[in-house]
This record gives sequence, structure tokens and C-alpha cells, in this order.
Amino acid sequence: MSVALAATVRTLPRGDGLAYEPKFDGHRLVIVRTAEDVVLQARSGRIVTAAFPDLAAAARRLPAETVLDGEVVIWHAGRTDFALVQRRAAAASAARAAVLAQSLPASYAAFDVLELAGLDVRGRTYERRRALLVDLLLPLGPPLQPVPMTTDPELAATWYETLPASGIEGLVVKRLDQTYPAGRRGWQKLRHTEVRDAAVVGYTGTARRPLALVLVLPVGDETPLVSSPLTAALRAEVAAAVAERAGPSRAAEGATVTAIGLGEVPYRPLDPPLTAEVRHPSTARHPPPEVLRLRTEP
Repeated sequence: MSVALAATVRTLPRGDGLAYEPKFDGHRLVIVRTAEDVVLQARSGRIVTAAFPDLAAAARRLPAETVLDGEVVIWHAGRTDFALVQRRAAAASAARAAVLAQSLPASYAAFDVLELAGLDVRGRTYERRRALLVDLLLPLGPPLQPVPMTTDPELAATWYETLPASGIEGLVVKRLDQTYPAGRRGWQKLRHTEVRDAAVVGYTGTARRPLALVLVLPVGDETPLVSSPLTAALRAEVAAAVAERAGPSRAAEGATVTAIGLGEVPYRPLDPPLTAEVRHPSTARHPPPEVLRLRTEP
């Protein structure tokens, strides 16, 4: 299932016929309710049903042959927590996934319906799809919920300024008369922070326990930067990925990089590099880049 994408904008789009939704900080997830069961698909196409048994159970209440597009999020202390979503997604077994589902229950912020009871609705306008989505999910209740939406740009601007305290990244803007732009950047997104892909040219720590990544951002003078410390889930993911890419260690030959607050630290190069999605302010080098996820899949 090819999902719709969004192009980044620097200012809030305004005009007639626009709809605004909060942009949740989670993992993109397509829910496919087949005639027999439920399939949960990540943006990459990877099947992640086993990692989210709570969402799969909730999705079994949907009509057969229904497909939803949205974001899986986890609320903690009044805000969404992306690191906890990563922890859920990295569950190594069905037993571990079941335990995490109890301690870190997931919610699904649905922002589109692609198929409803066997009817492909991607060719209908967003306005009509939105009405179908609300009618479908409101009677079911949590953890499957439609994202908030407004056509009032002033309310959207208020959301943009006030919702970051709840972990909301920004806004997604869609045209009311727009069909579902599968595989295209047909939507627009306005973020509070700069999220971009960076080249992972190395890592600090050991191959079994990477501590941080050495990154080259796609802007600036291409000086390598050291990321903030990796989460436990990311450490495991990076360890698995670098096992196939680690080149000859040059740590003993003096390969070093400047880390904020630490000075010069040794690192192990990667050849070829990996790609990671990182959050990093565009105006300064403080704080260090935060690694959100590896892009190990096409």
C-alpha cells in the first residue's frame, strides 16, 4: 500500500478550501482489516502486526476490507513519546510485545480512510473521506481515533503554537477537494523543528553497543556531528545494521570527531554509510542532533 506524503513548507498555508490537522510524532501505520484478520503495515511496507497486538485487536472491530492511514503514538506524562513508540516497534517476540502492550498501550491517530467495507474511496475528495473516517471511528472509540481537523486557519495557528507541549510536531495541510495522493507529496507539512535525513558515517562506542552516531547533515559545511545518545532500541538496531557495513577500524589511526561537551572523541567509520532521520535545529549546533530512526529499508 503506497501512502501519501507531505512536502515541507516554512509558513502556514492559508486560503479557501484548506484543512489543517495536527502532526503527531509517531510511526506511520496502515491498518488493513482483511476478511480474515488484521495486517499492520509500516510506511516502508514492512508488516509490524506482531509488535502492536493491542492495535490489531482494536482493528478487528472494523468492517472487513477496510484500510486506514494514520500514525501509531504512545502517550506518556501528558505528551506523545516517540522513543516509546520505537521501543514498542522493536519488540523481539510476541511475549515481549504483549507485555509492552500492557505497560505502554498504543493509540492510533487515523487521518484517512482508503478503503471502506470493500469500497476503494481514494478517488473521493478529502472532505468526503474525512466524513467517512469520523462516522467509522467515533462509535468505536479509543485506541482508534480520528485526528482533530479544522478549516479555520486561525485555530490552526493556535494549534501550531500551543500543541508542541503535548508532543505534536506541527501541522499537516490538505485540500478539501483533493483525492488521496498515493506515493506523492500531495500534502503539506509545517514543523516546529527541522527533521531531515543525514548520512551516518560512523558511530562512537563499540560495534555491540554503539553510543551515538557520527552524522553529516545535508546542509552546512558537511562537518561531521555527533548525535545525542541513542535509545536502547536504536542501539540494538544500529548494532545489527553496522555489523554488515563496518569498515576497517581507524580508531587507532586517530579518527576523531568533536562532540558537544566532550571535545574530541574516537569513532568507528562506516563504509558505506547508513541513512538516519534526525531532528536538529537549523539555526545552531546546540543541542546535538537527535536520531529518530534509521532508514534501513527502501
